[in-house]
Amino acid sequence: MLHAAIDAAAPLTIVSPMPRTVLVVDDDPHIRELLVFALAKAGLDTREAGDGEAALASVAQAAPDLVVLDINMPRMDGLEVCRRLRAPNTSHADVPVLFLSSRDDEIDRILGIELGADDYVTKPFSPREVVARVQAVLRRTAALPPAIAGPAIRHGRLTLDLDGWRAEWAGEEVALTLTEFSILRTLAAHPAKVFSRDAIIDRLHGPGFAITDRTIDSHVRNLRAKFAAMGATDLIETRAGIGYRLGLCGE
Repeated sequence: MLHAAIDAAAPLTIVSPMPRTVLVVDDDPHIRELLVFALAKAGLDTREAGDGEAALASVAQAAPDLVVLDINMPRMDGLEVCRRLRAPNTSHADVPVLFLSSRDDEIDRILGIELGADDYVTKPFSPREVVARVQAVLRRTAALPPAIAGPAIRHGRLTLDLDGWRAEWAGEEVALTLTEFSILRTLAAHPAKVFSRDAIIDRLHGPGFAITDRTIDSHVRNLRAKFAAMGATDLIETRAGIGYRLGLCGE
């Protein structure tokens, strides 16, 4: 019955002709089975982990392209796993993370985003929604939008290496998550334009994708904090009632 419900639906879209690997982390084996089956039908390779320690070991060994991570797990919960994944100067600090949570609470969601997660889904969930959100994140790592294609964007002391997905301030690298880099890239590609939160969401995920404005605010807050630690106090401007635009960036 578990697999039949997915088989009966319309075919899922394959992200890329070259399979990418998703690590599914949940202490419930039934949820892991459900997600692994749905992701495999979408053309993705999968690995599984039943707890936080196994998840960290799998990331270190297999270097997955994305981690689907349950928050509520015994011994080491998903928030602590994410903290360790996002530790500075680690080879996996930029791996995308999609949280699963049974706590339908905005504080938990924002906390997850502030830890460096790229998206979240609350339980109970549709497997197709999880696959769609996984695909949306993976698409952002597969190709650059035509409007901002090119080797680099430079604005003041800010440099974005679009091929390497690296951000620098005055020559020093700033470690960003995939979503943080994508937001900054969107703003830097059109430095004179003010983007509404909805416009930023559309650039990241496509029209109609369900993410709250507070999630975008949280990502922007993280960006400002990371660059402020490098001495950048004018990275992103807020236009009250409208949205965000790139700041002067030390010009």
